[in-house]
Amino acid sequence: MSLATRNGTGSVDAPVSPPKVVRQRRVRPGLLGLAVLLIALGGLGAAFAVTSVRATGSYLAVARQVEVGREISAADLVTVQVAGGQGLRPVPASRLDEVVGKRAAVALVPGTLLTLGQITDNPLLGPGQQQIALGLKTAQVPARQLHPGDKVLLVSTPDRSNTAEVDAAGTRFSAVVIDMVSPANDDKVLYLALTTRDVPAVVALAAQGRIAVVLTEAA
Repeated sequence: MSLATRNGTGSVDAPVSPPKVVRQRRVRPGLLGLAVLLIALGGLGAAFAVTSVRATGSYLAVARQVEVGREISAADLVTVQVAGGQGLRPVPASRLDEVVGKRAAVALVPGTLLTLGQITDNPLLGPGQQQIALGLKTAQVPARQLHPGDKVLLVSTPDRSNTAEVDAAGTRFSAVVIDMVSPANDDKVLYLALTTRDVPAVVALAAQGRIAVVLTEAA
């Protein structure tokens, strides 16, 4: 290729640089798919966060220990804010009045959410049962503390005034603990639910001081 000089002396052959071509980058399909996936996950995360915020509500939680069979009071419960609590089915705080006065069907542990399956309307004294009270010395109680719902066995002890009586095995009566209190004299008063037909015999044995209490199953 010839170029003309400024002074007109003629043309001079000189090389001409070719034009630069900008190379286009090739987009890898794998990277494009990854970007789309990240965008989708980000959208799902945002949607989940919005849903969780919307699901936040006030529910009832256990504030202090409640034993099986005890009536639940307002002081036993506390209101907490929980996000996404619907899946756990806790009791809404608005139903506090419905819960107070019912009994604990299981032991209620502080710091846990309260559910409807943990409370009951059923009394500890069932059909065909009657309640009695036994006055016991501390050494006669089979555990440091008996709780509502504990199952016990009442066993008759021998009549020491009748040396001819031989009853090594003793008569047995099944009962369920309703409550136990400790008077000021450190004795125990045990309230029990018994089958109606067993009540007369147990009362008679208790009057003679011939009853031993055995814990068979803790609530």
